[in-house]
Amino acid sequence: MTQVWLPYDTDPARVVASIFRRIHAERMASLPICNRALSVAVPAFERWQGDWVGVLIAPWAINLLILPGGGVFEALSVGMRQRWSFPSGDYEFLGSEEVGLGPYQSCSLFSPVSEFDSQDEAVAVARAALAGLLVPPPEACRVPLDRRAFLRTALGRSARP
Repeated sequence: MTQVWLPYDTDPARVVASIFRRIHAERMASLPICNRALSVAVPAFERWQGDWVGVLIAPWAINLLILPGGGVFEALSVGMRQRWSFPSGDYEFLGSEEVGLGPYQSCSLFSPVSEFDSQDEAVAVARAALAGLLVPPPEACRVPLDRRAFLRTALGRSARP
């Protein structure tokens, strides 16, 4: 029988954190890709066009997530892609599903996360990335951004020479 998932009426951050802590413990903790300085955290989720957009920190990646909230979110088969338009630009998300969480979509910001020295640094970057996603770029910068350019802009860094 197929599980029917209802939209999240309230902030899904606690559910997402709980599920990804389980994933870390059961599937990921022993893998060398994990950064031991990081732990699973969900610093922010916000309502966006009726659905939920947030950021997940895991010892193996930092990802943007979209979960159903009653907006236009549609569950995708695992690995299928959907382009979402945000104020900062268009980004491609992958369909996923986890037991206890249901369908969601993710967009990798950092993977692996070996360049992060602390949880505080990862949280600051995650919060800045989510804030940057939801704000249009300044008029002078209104050119399509790729993921790396978006992150540089969101974090206030200039392009590398």
